[in-house]
Amino acid sequence: MNRYGIVRRNLSFANFAVNRYKPQFQPKESLSVYDNYLKISGLMLYWAEGTFKGNTVDFANSDPDMIKIFLRFLREICGIKEERLRIYLYAYSYQDITKIKRFWHKITGIPLKQFTKPFIRHNDHFSNRKLTFGLIHVRYNDKKLLFLIKEWLEKYKLQWTGTQVAKGDRLYARAAHNSNVMWKSG
Repeated sequence: MNRYGIVRRNLSFANFAVNRYKPQFQPKESLSVYDNYLKISGLMLYWAEGTFKGNTVDFANSDPDMIKIFLRFLREICGIKEERLRIYLYAYSYQDITKIKRFWHKITGIPLKQFTKPFIRHNDHFSNRKLTFGLIHVRYNDKKLLFLIKEWLEKYKLQWTGTQVAKGDRLYARAAHNSNVMWKSG
């Protein structure tokens, strides 16, 4: 390229060119009370079990109900594109991987072709951990979505740790729908 005087693309333009046609997420703009509860639930789950490093939203758990709630958060609140979801399975060598994949496929509704190669832990004895259906990582590779989730979490952390006041046995908070809601503590 130097020999012929062709200008190289800068990194920002190269990334734009590569990602221009990838499906993007579209967060829900106006949230109902139900949507706000789902958003808070999804954020709290991610805060507890998510990964904040790298460029990928990565939520790991073995509880089917937590996985369902987190996926509803991604689908209904974040407006993700289904084809970009990936499932990474962690299991033990003595487990039936095909059976586990079918189980998680049924729970998540994500096609088996979107399951990546599983991590199989090889050891000579049965684990004391009760991971009957292994552990899965729900992954969505989008740096912008990860930053948005971080931004939402910082907003909630500031709201709940910096500006709220505990009064006796009740904690008063302002709900997203701008009406006062009383939450019992403890």
